[in-house]
Amino acid sequence: MSQQVTAHIDAPKGVEIRGPVDTQAAQVLTPEALAFVADLHRTFDARRRELLAARAIRQAEFDRGVLPDFLDATKAVREDRSWRVAPAPADLQDRRCEITGPTDRKMVINALNSGARVFMADFEDSNSPTWENVVHGHINLTDAIERTISLETPEGKSYKLGPKPAVLLVRPRGWHLSEKHLVVDGSPVAGALFDFGLYFFRNAKRLVVKGSGPYFYLPKQEGHLEARLWNDVFIHAQERLGVPRGTIRATVLIETITAAFEMEEILYELREHSAGLNAGRWDYMFSMIKKFRNRADAIFPDRNSVTMTAPFMRAYTELLVKTCHRRGAHAIGGMAAFIPSRKDAEINAKAMDKVRDDKRRESGDGFDGSWVAHPDLVSICTETFDGALGSEANQVERLREEVSVTAGQLLDVKSAGGTITEAGLRNDVSVGLQYIESWLRGIGAAGIYNLMEDVATAEISRSQVWQWVRNRVHLQEGPLVDAALVRRVTDEEIAKLRAEIGADAFAQRRFADARRVFEQVALADDFIEFLTLSAYEELP
Repeated sequence: MSQQVTAHIDAPKGVEIRGPVDTQAAQVLTPEALAFVADLHRTFDARRRELLAARAIRQAEFDRGVLPDFLDATKAVREDRSWRVAPAPADLQDRRCEITGPTDRKMVINALNSGARVFMADFEDSNSPTWENVVHGHINLTDAIERTISLETPEGKSYKLGPKPAVLLVRPRGWHLSEKHLVVDGSPVAGALFDFGLYFFRNAKRLVVKGSGPYFYLPKQEGHLEARLWNDVFIHAQERLGVPRGTIRATVLIETITAAFEMEEILYELREHSAGLNAGRWDYMFSMIKKFRNRADAIFPDRNSVTMTAPFMRAYTELLVKTCHRRGAHAIGGMAAFIPSRKDAEINAKAMDKVRDDKRRESGDGFDGSWVAHPDLVSICTETFDGALGSEANQVERLREEVSVTAGQLLDVKSAGGTITEAGLRNDVSVGLQYIESWLRGIGAAGIYNLMEDVATAEISRSQVWQWVRNRVHLQEGPLVDAALVRRVTDEEIAKLRAEIGADAFAQRRFADARRVFEQVALADDFIEFLTLSAYEELP
């Protein structure tokens, strides 16, 4: 940890901390906070495990050729026009531009000062969940809420919070991830319950006093029963701390193909706590590859050739907007991941035009706001949505009743077109290696080739390599994509990286570990559901 003084904590019975605790961390890991997290674990972890087991059962059905569809059992929920989600709180009415990033101190300050309406502080895909990153992330967020956060760097730079910071939302880890440094009754707690529990316990009441509330983004949901579990967690947490029911608000990322078929049901389960849905485009592509990885008729082309104008992606986003607005909920668009170059004006100009086109398409489709990864993109996103919204805070009243989406349209991967090329394979290998290496060093948001990469895009890279190998795909240039070819390309891409950064710098990095993890998740006989399940074991 950053401060080397070890602090003592009287952990509640059955609770064991297996990470170092410095004096700052002791302010977070109080006996009362640990007891609250332990209560969440004891109350909900069995259900969480049952839902993860249900995911595996459903995957086995997909492997047998079954395809997802809109659920017969919940048809009445979809057809009932009377229910709506609770109205958005005052400070969540206008979400035209949201910026995202991990919870390190500099990022938190810069994101809150970026001019975006919302900052999503991330304990998930853009955060490497080292013990220090996670615990000190909670310190940073509380300091931000109290407006005391500041930073002095060794280079003499000073960072402090401006007068109009963005509204804070927090994304805990997905249901599948654990926090190995906190064990309750012999089992590690879920990362989701650890992240949510600490943040809610420390900050819910202070946020309410300041006129806001504990607002969240919920990742990796695969269906409405998983959303129901979150809703029950919310009710339980509010009751335990005496916080009024409905104070919590949560936006669900629709980033799995199964969740796309249950959007209305997800809103229904969370209706008193809902803040809408988000089109998590990169994880959505990963989910399409993962769920149909063994289907020869669902082979994804080169990652960078699949755009949001592909018919199956258009079907997904238009259905999301229609679903949200039908129920009075916000629809938030996907990530613009471009990182402006300080050296190449031509690259910047072309990329900015693409970002502008992307946000123009989203605002025109009825989205109420969208995501960016870099402060330099905030003005483009904001100005584009200004043009669509005018003086209104959102366009929830735009119902998009003309939209009609079938199951076949959502599943039509072939509509993306595109090809599978050597350049695409090399990009997958290089991005996968570079991102995993960065993640293993504790950096979960990595700038690679002018794009802000996170776990989601690394998942696309490794999963489509696995899919191409498993289905014996040939590159457009002719060669068969097999393990031998992938390893040869890996050798060559690693040699390029060593030449680019220099032998000394290369030796100080974790490329050998990254290669081992990448080959495990890209070439294993059995598909590993999430690369972070393997990579997490490599973190301290």
